[in-house]
Amino acid sequence: MIKNPPEKIETEKVFHIYAKNKCLYHNLDLEDFQEKWEMLNVMVGLLKTDYQVEDLDYTAVEETPTNGEESSY
Repeated sequence: MIKNPPEKIETEKVFHIYAKNKCLYHNLDLEDFQEKWEMLNVMVGLLKTDYQVEDLDYTAVEETPTNGEESSY
């Protein structure tokens, strides 16, 4: 069983991919996320790894536009 990524995702989001709660990829744009998510699901399904499809997860984080301004610390 392959977990499918969400079908409708807004482009202002970045994605983090996890396996067993360990971050494998962070700050991916939509295109990179979709590519790596599909690749990981196929790899876990076909190859003998320490991971199962159920171990894969992701989060989508909405970016806050800064208009080129830096935060003051």
